[in-house]
Amino acid sequence: MLGYPAHFGQMECLKLIASPRFTDKRVGYLGAMLLLDERHDAHLLITNSIKNDLSQGIQPVQGLALCTLSTMGSAEMCRDLATEVEKLLLQPSTYVRKKAILTAVHMIRKVPELSDIFLPPCAKLLHERHHGVLLCTITLIMELCERSPAALRHFRKMVPQLVQILRMLVTTGCSTEHSVSGVSDPFLQVQILRLLRILGRNHEESSETMNDLLAQVATNTDTSRNAGNAVLFETVLTIMDIHSAAGLRVLAVNILGRFLLNSDKNIRYVALMSLLRLVQSDHSAVQRHRPTVVECLRETDASLSRRALELSLALVNSSNVRAMIQELQAFLESCPFDLRADCASGILLAAERFAPTKRWHIDTILHVLTMAGTHLRDDAVANLTQLIGGAQELHAYSVRRLYSALAGDISQQPLVQVATWCIGEYGDLLLEGNCEVEPLQSFGACFRATCLGCLLTLWDLSLLCHILEQKGRANAITTNTTLWHSRIRQVVSIYGSCMDVELQQRAVEYNTLFRKYDHMRAAILEKMPLVEQGGPQVDEEAKESKEAAASVPTEPQASKLLDLLDLLDDTSEDAQHPPALNPSPEGTLVHLLDLPCAPPPLAPIPNLRVFEREGVQLNLSFTRPPGSPALLLVTVTTTNSSGGDVTHFICQAAVPKSFQLQLQAPSGDTVPAWGGVPITQLFRIFNPNKAPLWLKLRLTYNHLGQSVQEIFEVNNLPVETWQ
Repeated sequence: MLGYPAHFGQMECLKLIASPRFTDKRVGYLGAMLLLDERHDAHLLITNSIKNDLSQGIQPVQGLALCTLSTMGSAEMCRDLATEVEKLLLQPSTYVRKKAILTAVHMIRKVPELSDIFLPPCAKLLHERHHGVLLCTITLIMELCERSPAALRHFRKMVPQLVQILRMLVTTGCSTEHSVSGVSDPFLQVQILRLLRILGRNHEESSETMNDLLAQVATNTDTSRNAGNAVLFETVLTIMDIHSAAGLRVLAVNILGRFLLNSDKNIRYVALMSLLRLVQSDHSAVQRHRPTVVECLRETDASLSRRALELSLALVNSSNVRAMIQELQAFLESCPFDLRADCASGILLAAERFAPTKRWHIDTILHVLTMAGTHLRDDAVANLTQLIGGAQELHAYSVRRLYSALAGDISQQPLVQVATWCIGEYGDLLLEGNCEVEPLQSFGACFRATCLGCLLTLWDLSLLCHILEQKGRANAITTNTTLWHSRIRQVVSIYGSCMDVELQQRAVEYNTLFRKYDHMRAAILEKMPLVEQGGPQVDEEAKESKEAAASVPTEPQASKLLDLLDLLDDTSEDAQHPPALNPSPEGTLVHLLDLPCAPPPLAPIPNLRVFEREGVQLNLSFTRPPGSPALLLVTVTTTNSSGGDVTHFICQAAVPKSFQLQLQAPSGDTVPAWGGVPITQLFRIFNPNKAPLWLKLRLTYNHLGQSVQEIFEVNNLPVETWQ
């Protein structure tokens, strides 16, 4: 029973089942249900015993045999014993009939081709008055209809009979034996409704027969108790699955709307899930309950608020987009963090689909950026810049709104990216007063000056660069360059010696551009053209147009762009510069893509073992990428040949200050014993001065029950790693 071998008791169970005593049989059948299954051939040995017990007229023994067969009967046993079970379906004893019907359900699930055997008795069993037998019969018919199209067509003729049975349960009272909280046998009602749903699906005639009954059940069922709510919910599902009348579908949606007002959270959750399924087919009916759905957004239960959010987003259309987005924005301000990303993405998608005006669209996205910028999707920044770039009449309005938002909060990374891009492109519009909003002179004295560089008196981009992530700092530096001023130049110069390669490259290039090529600044830093959004066909056309443009000689522009390759050639500074590329005599733009001749392949650098202790080894392998002589790639491989796993392995490295070191994430932190999968980690070392290289490594790990920490220097690296 707990996963241990059970063969010790299997033969004992067979002996007890074959015993003539009832007490032995009871223990034997119980043991067989627990210890036998289809994976062992021993279960086939009890087939004859079950067959003999089913043929005898002793009801308790027949019940034990049927229970065992319905619990662990295999396909072979079901085929051999189907005839005996069929005979018991019409036995006088209700005790045996119930168990025989449930055994027939198991047989059909195991062997669907046995459906024809149990089809004829079901018509007689529907006339049964005993609720237990009738409930089992409905279950058997459902199983037959789901697995046999012929059975489905056969039982559709019995829809009036099923309707009459359900009507009697609803209208006439029953004994207290079958009453649950004042509802007449809700279990049987629910099962009949499920069967009617199967029979009426995609069949108009059967649906027409049950429409009046479904309306009667929906209006006469008591909703003060949970049993009545269960019957109503199944009624709603049946109405939605069949070809019901329009008024009946509206009644079903109204029932779900009442469920939303219930104090039970489970009922409200079921209602939200059901309305979410119906919103596509009955959108107008669900819209009537929009205020109630919006109220569910404020639920403290996370599952309820999540389902209410999904339903609210599904209810947004062109007629209610303003009101719904306003409600969703209010929810965004106070919603839990795990829902903020879904809420923000849903608002952006709804605004993109149903935005009444571009200005409203921009305002909505800006509000989302301000409230939940860090929870947005990656494409939100690109979509907003595309939207602002395409709305030329709103450039001034957008850049001022972004500036105001950025002046109040710079912690939202996507907001900073959009704002720095827009200020860099449309910063000149900040001083104009041709926008519908108030002029920016009210924000401070800096806007009363004519020099755009005084913008930094209110918003110091140097501080911004220190706070933002790498991508935000790069955008800020580019914005500084676009709005060039002497103070901004000082800010950009700070990053000329930054450890980040991209920031350093941008800062040095921009400094050199304005120091030596200021006459080209207007042409180089002109406004970016709007990028067209399109599919693969548009991209292919754009690619072809670029290739055609590249084939046309453009001597003046090519010569200017070739000069940009000499940005680092500044003799006033003590620095080593790469040799400048000599342009070809043609002087065309295509030659910008020409690469220098590939150098001869470098000799392979030998590997180096730097650490070994109790079977744990650390090996270094080296690679010099072609075209990057100053870059060295070091692959650290950790192996384990001992009998114990190495866990929580961490390798840290340090280099002298004249080098730049970047550690990539390791492939794992555990090295299995006996030569298991090793751990690999990549070090990127930038050595611009080609100085002699040495490393300092620190290893920490757990091995053989001990915590190990090793710190050592590696000063015997091959000469090829740095020359």
